[in-house]
Amino acid sequence: MPSLAAITKIDFPFRESQEKVKQRVQELFAPSFPQIEKMMAVFDNTEIKTRNFCKPIDYYATLHGFENQNKTYISVALEYAVKAIEQCIAHAQIKKEDLTDIIFISSTGLATPSLDALIINKMKLHENISRLPVFGLGCAGGVAGFAKASVLAKANPNALVLLVALELCSLTFLRNDFSKSNFIGASLFADGVAALIITGDHQKNKTKSDITFLATQSKLYYDSLDVMGWEFLDEGFKVVFSQDIPSIIAKNIHQDVASFLEKQHLKISDIKNFIFHPGGKKILTAYHEALQVEGDFLKNTREVMNENGNMSSPTVLYVLEKFVTAGFADGYGLMVAMGPGFSCEMVLLQMKNK
Repeated sequence: MPSLAAITKIDFPFRESQEKVKQRVQELFAPSFPQIEKMMAVFDNTEIKTRNFCKPIDYYATLHGFENQNKTYISVALEYAVKAIEQCIAHAQIKKEDLTDIIFISSTGLATPSLDALIINKMKLHENISRLPVFGLGCAGGVAGFAKASVLAKANPNALVLLVALELCSLTFLRNDFSKSNFIGASLFADGVAALIITGDHQKNKTKSDITFLATQSKLYYDSLDVMGWEFLDEGFKVVFSQDIPSIIAKNIHQDVASFLEKQHLKISDIKNFIFHPGGKKILTAYHEALQVEGDFLKNTREVMNENGNMSSPTVLYVLEKFVTAGFADGYGLMVAMGPGFSCEMVLLQMKNK
C-alpha cells in the first residue's frame, strides 16, 4: 500500500501574535466600521495565539489591487513551495529527478501556467513528471490531496508522488471591505505551505515509511453550495462562510466517520490518532461533542491552530507533521477536513512505531 516517505512544513519569517493582529485590524477598521468594538472579542474567542504570515503585518494596511496581490501570490508561493519541497526531498533521501508525479493544491491565488509548472522549471524536476494542479478545494485540500497522491501511488508501485498544499490566505484580505465575513476571516486565516512524498510499494523499503494509506472517502452535502467558498470581486477574493458550519458538522460528522470506518470493518474506538483540520474553535467543539472520544483526542489539531491560525488546505498536513515529529500511537489514524461544496474528505491510515 502507498506510504508516507517524508513531510515538511514552512514557518514564515513574519509570525505575529494574535493580540498584535487584533490591534492592527482595530486600527484599520475603526474609522469606517462603527461596530468594531462589539466584534473585537472574536479574536480572543478563536484561541489562536500566533499567526503564520508570508508578509510583514504592515503590508496588509496598504491597499493592494487584485493584479498586484496575485503577482505577489505567485512569487511568494513559488519561493516557499520550492523551500518546502527541497526539505522534503532531503528528508526522504531521494533524488528530485526520481519524482514521478506532482500534485499542487491551492485556492488563494491564480496562475496559468500553474504553480506546479513553475516549480518544475525552477527546480528542474524530470521533464516527464506527471502534473495535477487542483484549485477550489479550500480547507479540504490537504486531505483530498493526500488521498489523490495515495491513489496515484497505489496504481504505480514505482511512484514517488510529491504533494504540495500551499495557501496564502492573508493575501486575500480586502483592505476596504468592512463586511462581517472579511472581519471574521481577518481573525482566523493565515498562511502555510506543506510538502510530502507518497511512495508506491516498490519504493517503500527505500524510504523506511511507517505511515501507510488504507482507504479514503469523499462526501458532498447536497444544497450547501453557499456554506463556504469565495466570491470573486474586482478587488479580489472575498471569503464566504456560513455561521451554520459548526451545526452542519455536529449533525453529520459522527455518522459520516462511523459509516466510513464500518466499510473498513472498524469503529471510531479503533482510531488512535485523530488528524483533523482545525477550522476554528467552534468546529473543534463540534467534533468533540459529536464524536465523543475519550481524552484530548484533538490535542495536536488544537495546538497547530493555536500556533499558526487556520491556513486552509495545508493546516491538516501541519497536524500530520506534528504527529510525525512529536510521536503517535501504534494503530489506525484518521485524517478529516471539511471544505467548500460543502464537503468532507477522509483518509484512513495505518501508523506504526519502529
